[in-house]
This record gives sequence, C-alpha cells and structure tokens, in this order.
Amino acid sequence: MWERRPSRAKVIVAFAAVYLIWGSTYLAIRYAIETIPPFLMAAVRFLTAGSLLCLWARLSGSTTRKEESWAAALIVGFLLFLVGNGGVVLAEQWVPSGLAALTVSTTPFWIAMLEWAAPGGKRPGVQVVLGILIGFCGVTLLVDFDDLRPGAAVDAKGAGLLLLSSLSWSAGSLYARRVHISLSPIMVSGMQMLGGSMFLTAASWIAGELRGFNPESISMFSLLALGYLTIFGSIVAFTAYSWLVKASTPSRLATYAYVNPAVAVFLGWAVAGEPITPRTLFAMALIVTAVMVITITKPKMG
Repeated sequence: MWERRPSRAKVIVAFAAVYLIWGSTYLAIRYAIETIPPFLMAAVRFLTAGSLLCLWARLSGSTTRKEESWAAALIVGFLLFLVGNGGVVLAEQWVPSGLAALTVSTTPFWIAMLEWAAPGGKRPGVQVVLGILIGFCGVTLLVDFDDLRPGAAVDAKGAGLLLLSSLSWSAGSLYARRVHISLSPIMVSGMQMLGGSMFLTAASWIAGELRGFNPESISMFSLLALGYLTIFGSIVAFTAYSWLVKASTPSRLATYAYVNPAVAVFLGWAVAGEPITPRTLFAMALIVTAVMVITITKPKMG
C-alpha cells in the first residue's frame, strides 16, 4: 500500500536516486548500445529488472491477481518505456543529441500543462512556471550547440518523435499518479517493466534488429553497462521514481529532467575527462536554482 505521509528522509533519498543514477545512465547507455541493438538492449534490461522485482514482491507476500492492475501496468509500460524511452533512442538516429536533450528537458512543462488540462487539474503556480523557465534556460546553456550541426536541416520525423516521447512520458507519469493500484510499489514497478519489455521486444523484431545479430559480438563493456542499467537504472532508480509519483507532486518530480543532464556533464568531466567551461558552471547554477524554486513551492491542497 502506498504511504499517505512519506517521511522527508525517504523523499530525499528517492530524489537523490533519480537525480544521480538516471544522470549516470547517459554514459552507461552509450556503452551498452555499442555492441547491443538499442531496442533489444532495452527489452532485455526491463525484462530482467521487471522479473526480479516481481519475484522479490511475491516473496514478500504481494500478489498480481487483479486484472485491472495488469491493464494499468501495461498502459504505463507502453507510455513510459516504448514511446518514452524507445522513442528517444529511435529519434537519435535522425536528430543530434543536443536537440534530444533540449526536447526531453521540456518534460516539466508538459507535465504541468497536462496536469492543468486533466479533469480536476490545478493551474501551475507562478513559482512553478518560473522554475520551469529557469530550468529550461539552464539546459539550453548546458547543451553543446556544435552538436546541432549548424546549417543542417532538422529531420521532421525525428523532432516529432522526440516531442511525442516527452508527451508520452509526461502522460504516463500522470496516469500512474491518478490510477489506483492496491499493490506494493515494488510489484507495480516490476509489472510496468514487464509490460514495457514486451512492447520493446516487438519493436526490436519490427525494426529487424535480430537479423545478423551475433551475441558473441557483445563486448564486456556493453555487458557491464547493461548490468548497471538493469540493477541501478531500473531496479533502484525507477522504483524510486514510481514511489515518488505517488509521494511527491508532478512539478517537483519532473525536475529530474533538468538535473540528469547536469549530472551527465559532471560524470563526463570526472570519468571521461571532458572539459567544464564557465558556461557549463553557469548552466548548472541555473538548474540548481530552478530545482530550488520548484521544490520550495508548497503543494496546493484540495
């Protein structure tokens, strides 16, 4: 059963997991897809993580007997994992990573707008809107615009797919918040991942990723990256995210879209020796400011 009054310490730890671990997955995904097809990699990742979470939940006494629970999990899995994550992977075949980062950073805006448009939704306050604008400016400065290849036309289908992915992730997060599933957070996360893995497997088959693929060609770096994504990116961080969907507000939860790129840049400096410029430091300061502005906003009651 979801907690009605989660402790502040649990919320902080959960946010730290989403901020730091998901920020590190940018680097892990790069290594994982070097020798493993993208959709196949994601399908294996979520199938393994989902199975382990469901097994853990069953051993702890949880159950999956309610058909409506599986229906909700499949909807969330489709919106978050296939269209949300899978859409970004597919779009980056046609658009530069800088544009992808900018589009994903609009997630807080879409969540705020969708929450307002939903039946009984609340209009975002001035502080939330200000925080969204500051955060987007920070991510804009963080992006290396050399990656946008000046002079090249932006592929319309790639840009449209990125927009669809951000909208789908936002809609899936809000749907998961509103739907009532009387199961443990661990079981719910596992069911959503299993649903997502099913859709990703179908996408891999349709994309023809298995044709000519030789498992013996998978490198040790890719396997280690896949293991990290499965255990930390999925089991730890996504379970924390699923719990925060119920325990926090949508606008606060969406701040991960600003923090993750900043964490990725920091890890690029610490691990890969990539330079950090004054512009990068200023961008990070804006992102921290945006998170503070949004998170100090008191949620409206009623």
